[in-house]
Amino acid sequence: MELIRGLHNIRPRHRGCVATIGAFDGVHRGHQKVLQQLMDKGRELGLPSTVVILEPLPREYFAPLKAPPRLMSFREKCIALRDLGIDRVLRIRFTEAFSKVDAEDFILDAFVAKLGVRYIVVGDDLRFGRDRGGDFNLLRRLGDENGYEVVDTNTLKEDSDRVSSTRIRQALQQSEFELAEQLLGKPYGISGRVVIGQQLGRTLQVPTANLKLHRIRTALSGVYAVEVKGATAGLVYGVANVGTRPTVGDLTEAILEVHLLDFDCDIYGKNIEVIFRKKIRDEKKFSSLDELKANIHSDIAQARLYFQLP
Repeated sequence: MELIRGLHNIRPRHRGCVATIGAFDGVHRGHQKVLQQLMDKGRELGLPSTVVILEPLPREYFAPLKAPPRLMSFREKCIALRDLGIDRVLRIRFTEAFSKVDAEDFILDAFVAKLGVRYIVVGDDLRFGRDRGGDFNLLRRLGDENGYEVVDTNTLKEDSDRVSSTRIRQALQQSEFELAEQLLGKPYGISGRVVIGQQLGRTLQVPTANLKLHRIRTALSGVYAVEVKGATAGLVYGVANVGTRPTVGDLTEAILEVHLLDFDCDIYGKNIEVIFRKKIRDEKKFSSLDELKANIHSDIAQARLYFQLP
């Protein structure tokens, strides 16, 4: 899959494609329906599929602390789109100047002049451009005038409710991991590169792998029994803490720390995925490191019990 970093990097060879635009946070089953329709049309026309994504999302740009927590980092999103078979992602940096661009001007510049789009598929709730003036009807009117086809995809429903990123966030906040998996089409996990942390875990005799999350807020927080992919050839079980570590510093951005059970290998620099299976407890501020250590060992015992480990 090719990543095009900005409208200024679109080249003549990128002209002629089928495209969609959206946030695609989680790349859930509703998104997958849109993307599959896009790829099917691309094969029919013999054209590559292009997904247009604004980064950061507008709500994150204007109110980062009030925006909904991300299900995925941009990197995770790209990996998910690549694995589905998308050919190209066009990343457009959202700025103050871009927020003032009229939706019609954006469509004519990006989709018509630069991408030479032949077909656009969007979800039925799409809004974009200045004052959220861009929608399906505007795309269709300009398509009639400029020779591209526009179709929408009806909302996918699960148990009579729509499949949406908002519903998945709610499921994760309530630790309903089976429901989140149904909506996503796979278990919910967070992936990233293992970095060197403050080494506090080693001091407490519970070494942890630390992941930077590249997001201000997370869709879940607390202590969890988890499965980890990428540390070794198979799955490794563990205990993960997601949050701001209130006992040892109250971080401004959330981090993910995971202690791998029955595992003692150097995995610094590796990309791992942490899959959440069961919530053990909420994140809590303890009065001392000794109290923190005692609770961590209790968390480990509960995780071992959940995974039926000796």
